[in-house]
Amino acid sequence: MYIFGYRVPLFHSPLSRIAGVAALLATMVLLACGADATSTPRPPAATVAQVATEVAPDTAMAFEPTVDDLAGGSPEAFAAAFEKAIAGSQFRPTSEFAAAAQPLAEGEKLKIGFIFVGSQRDLGYNQAAAEGSQYLEQVFPDVEVIRSENIPETADVQAVMEQMIRDGATIIFPTSFGYSGPTKDIIEKHPDVMFMHMGDSESFENYGAFFGNIWQLEYAAGQMAGNATETGKLGFIAAFPIPQTLLNVNAFHLGARSVRPDVETTFVLTGSWCDPAKQATAVQTMIDAGVDVVTQHQDCTKTIVEAAERAGIFVTGYHQDASSAAPNAWLTGAVWNWGPVYAELVNEIRNGTYKSSVMFVGLEEGWVKLAPFGSFVSDEEKQAVLDTVEALRNGSLQPFAGPITDQDGTVRIAEGVVPTDPELQSISYLLEGITGRTN
Repeated sequence: MYIFGYRVPLFHSPLSRIAGVAALLATMVLLACGADATSTPRPPAATVAQVATEVAPDTAMAFEPTVDDLAGGSPEAFAAAFEKAIAGSQFRPTSEFAAAAQPLAEGEKLKIGFIFVGSQRDLGYNQAAAEGSQYLEQVFPDVEVIRSENIPETADVQAVMEQMIRDGATIIFPTSFGYSGPTKDIIEKHPDVMFMHMGDSESFENYGAFFGNIWQLEYAAGQMAGNATETGKLGFIAAFPIPQTLLNVNAFHLGARSVRPDVETTFVLTGSWCDPAKQATAVQTMIDAGVDVVTQHQDCTKTIVEAAERAGIFVTGYHQDASSAAPNAWLTGAVWNWGPVYAELVNEIRNGTYKSSVMFVGLEEGWVKLAPFGSFVSDEEKQAVLDTVEALRNGSLQPFAGPITDQDGTVRIAEGVVPTDPELQSISYLLEGITGRTN
């Protein structure tokens, strides 16, 4: 909008609108005193935040997704998770240092970079993240997303980030786990750029981290697998033995054993986030060993899903709904709901309230969701899994409550103990009944 011929940017929260008006009034005062408006086209972010706080310190700044946006999650829980993370942060708010927290000039776009380790059409992790970035553009018409795909987890990602920054990006999402090290190596070089990493367990002033508790849906998918298996043998194909992968296979195994206690799960590593040849070999090896339900923690999921379809065994999916690739084999799956998460992070960064933190939340907050069921799944089986999802959502079911024993017979979680999210996200072992290795 315009006031006395000057543009006031239309931000997405009351507080940022107040800040914009306050900054404009300050500029008009300077003009009245003879100052040159062209010398200071943007008020410093710290000044905007200070004025806004003085005008309306309690003004809410939340992006407000609906229950549908959150796939059944609670908007209140969604907002509360961010409030808790900010309240527990030791870092300054973005209003005090981030370029993205400054008002946009007339016609200017807020540029945001997204970097993917694989293809944005991989029917898996990267596609889920890419679709989340598209949601971001739909929510904020003044946002321009810069995307780069198939970037390895090496110093190559630094070159991509540097180019994005030269192109005007002030927020960057390095979406793959292995981007954490290279990204942290350059954050001090760009103190006004916000880097939002997906999966790290530490944060710095201009480097936040977040990830969803998708293991909750892995547990639900495991329950479906336990009901579907005839041989009692399940297969889990993963890339690397990182904590997130180990947490997922353990949750899947626990879900299966909740309905069939004698289930055994074979855990195989490919050493790659996306190597179709290795994936196909792993599936065949499992079939030869009697596995009749297979799942995965790979970035690209199509090869494994289609291999299950051809072999006549069942499959549960990961990252993305891939049911169309296996109409006769697809049971259900654990998938991401990144769009609202990205939108809230960007909203808080640009409005100046975000403080770097590490966030791990899940079903209740709407960050993850269950994929559709296969057409052949019975209503009874569907309802049982849906009941499990709701119990996970409201916290009445705690799958990792002790005692929990690893594959060597060591009690890792004592009886009566419910591990915290950080403890689960740092898991380093496989459970009893899982065959495989962690190195």
